[in-house]
Amino acid sequence: MNHEVIRDYALSFPFADESFPFDDTSLVFKVHGKMYAILSLDDQPARINLKNDPERNIELREEHDWIIPGYHSNKRHWNTVIVEEYASWELIKEMIETSYKLVWQKLPKKVREGGV
Repeated sequence: MNHEVIRDYALSFPFADESFPFDDTSLVFKVHGKMYAILSLDDQPARINLKNDPERNIELREEHDWIIPGYHSNKRHWNTVIVEEYASWELIKEMIETSYKLVWQKLPKKVREGGV
């Protein structure tokens, strides 16, 4: 699994877009301006930071040694996922989708329903 596969999936959600934060070392994925994922471009294997429910984060970190606390300031809610050969693509997709949905649900109702 490479950076491009992860990037394509992260951009497959409605209103998802990407940007470079301060340099070309990572991509930030946002929905209506709110960040839901950060993909590091200079790391091998790939690393992606994702938002998740704090209780689910605890479970994931206990089950998988390739999931560690994220670099984001609120470490309870963010994970860094190290994407290696033994990491399940299905679980990684689930985590990207969960991160997107958590951010989407916090958007104002007017924005979610297509308003400006």
